[in-house]
Amino acid sequence: MSGIVTLTPAPAIDLTYHLGRLQLGEVNRATAVHTELSGKGVNVARAIALSPVPVSAVLALGAQGAALAEEGGFADLVAGVPDEGRTRVNTTLLDASGVTTKVNEASVPVDSALWAALVDRTESELERLDAAWLVISGSIPPLAESGHPVPFLDLVRRASERGVRVAVDTAGAALSAVAADLRAVSLIKPNTHELAELTGSPLRTIGDVTDGARRLHEAGCEFVYVSMGADGALCVSAAGVQHAKAAATVVNTAGAGDASLAGFLVGSWRDDGTVDVPAGVQLAASWGALAVSQATTLLSSVAEAAPALLTFDPDPATPLTEPAT
Repeated sequence: MSGIVTLTPAPAIDLTYHLGRLQLGEVNRATAVHTELSGKGVNVARAIALSPVPVSAVLALGAQGAALAEEGGFADLVAGVPDEGRTRVNTTLLDASGVTTKVNEASVPVDSALWAALVDRTESELERLDAAWLVISGSIPPLAESGHPVPFLDLVRRASERGVRVAVDTAGAALSAVAADLRAVSLIKPNTHELAELTGSPLRTIGDVTDGARRLHEAGCEFVYVSMGADGALCVSAAGVQHAKAAATVVNTAGAGDASLAGFLVGSWRDDGTVDVPAGVQLAASWGALAVSQATTLLSSVAEAAPALLTFDPDPATPLTEPAT
């Protein structure tokens, strides 16, 4: 198997304003503005494309999104399904202190014809790349006709049945739906807050994170990868528990979890189809740290990524600097 396909059910235009200091209730003037085609699956694919691993990003693509992909130099990795509807805009307010404020639009409803076209394009890309992984990332939009979420779990099951490993990175009700039956899901990627919500338990230590992730692993998920912000990355699998952390100066946290997931997939990639979990966790922490140190959502290079310190069976008593309750 030779490639990775990402599906972004709810793509977005990322609009980032750089401010000296955000003042609520006042007129704030931006010192710089960046506009990018985004959405979690796009971010993951863009980072993977910096490696030798073949990748394709499937998403509904309007005229503005196509122009931004061309402008960003990654139009060749986008497998776009034409969409005449509007693309939501996610706004980031980034002040000089490093505080990131996000205002994300709700997902734009998808009609059944567009969803069917996205599923067809995803399956054709899986076949074209002889894909080892399908990554479904981001918000799950509602069907325009019913208001119910698009039936993405049907795609998960079909991909798994054809021997493709499926990674899912979503939140809220969609994450709960995934966790209800993990047999077809090879990798789930909650952050600490999502894991706390999913398990109903506060996470204050590395041991708490490990216990929560182990519950999902024992429920049938092959790899439970938790992105922990300043606390690094942790994975529970048949290979045990691995934790990695890299130093970073925080500039913008948007897209860091996507970069870390890409790092895990690239770092753990082996041509024979096996998954090198320790190498994946180590590169995940490295790329995640790199992502928070830059101003834009998308990674444009990994040359400056700092090495991460890898630990096997980390001390469970270690407190989290960013606990989740």
